[in-house]
Amino acid sequence: MQTLRTPGERFADLPGFPYAPRYVEIDDGEGGRLRVAYVDEGPADGETVLLMHGEPTWSFLYRRVVPVLLDAGLRVVAPDLVGFGRSDKPTQQSDHSYARQVDWMRQALLDGLGLRDITLVGQDWGGLIGLRLVAEHPDRFARVVVANTGLPTGDQQMPEAFLAWQRFSQQNPRFEIGPMISHGCATPLPAEVVAAYDAPFPDDRYTAGPRVLPALVPTGPDDPAAAANRAAWEVLSRWDKPLVTAFSDGDPITGGGERVFQKLVPGAQGRPHTTVAGGGHFLQEDVGPELAAVVVDLIAATPR
Repeated sequence: MQTLRTPGERFADLPGFPYAPRYVEIDDGEGGRLRVAYVDEGPADGETVLLMHGEPTWSFLYRRVVPVLLDAGLRVVAPDLVGFGRSDKPTQQSDHSYARQVDWMRQALLDGLGLRDITLVGQDWGGLIGLRLVAEHPDRFARVVVANTGLPTGDQQMPEAFLAWQRFSQQNPRFEIGPMISHGCATPLPAEVVAAYDAPFPDDRYTAGPRVLPALVPTGPDDPAAAANRAAWEVLSRWDKPLVTAFSDGDPITGGGERVFQKLVPGAQGRPHTTVAGGGHFLQEDVGPELAAVVVDLIAATPR
């Protein structure tokens, strides 16, 4: 597997994100090694909050969330998915699969870092991957916060807004990541923030992961990941640990997706689910402190 590593100087002077990266090495599945980057802040003995980003962002997305969690005395771990942020970037779209993304994060977070008693916060692909980890390793997770994400099996019709994004990702010759993220926010982002989202991708050779992930979301019942996601739902339908939804009110892609979690997951019953006003798809940008408050309140209300 051929990989690229974004030069470190691309990440100099990130606005509002002073956290030093750490790294863990994993197997790439083809006999090679991949370096996965992550942020790890706060007390080592604090409750561990795992912040998982999606497509096409990186852990920088959580910079308005992290300070609130740290002020509450929590430990914050925020990885960069393989192909994103400071993590290594396989150069071929065929290097990436849903199963590999789940396995790569399992190796990094559960095997490499040994995380336990985790409170997952998953948005976009951070939910698609994180919820699979919850279902496949339920003993490692204590709570879940589901934010603008889902766990599709291909058995339901996907929103047209998502299908349009999927087509765009595969067909459009221009793939300007920073501006796309800004378009997915309720308020346009400042130029320096757009530049920070562009930083991991010096040129198109680095963008195989962001390009292909939309095509890996199951949209039909015979999708390669459909069976594994159905199996994950079987586990989640018995999950009785705390789960809350925190969807924004302005996301055309995942809007309404919170209802399936509220209906099917036992641990979601009777919880204070939140619709966060003023947020687009990337609610961490628009309403990051409000999302962080949901996490803090959930942990405070459900001590282990």
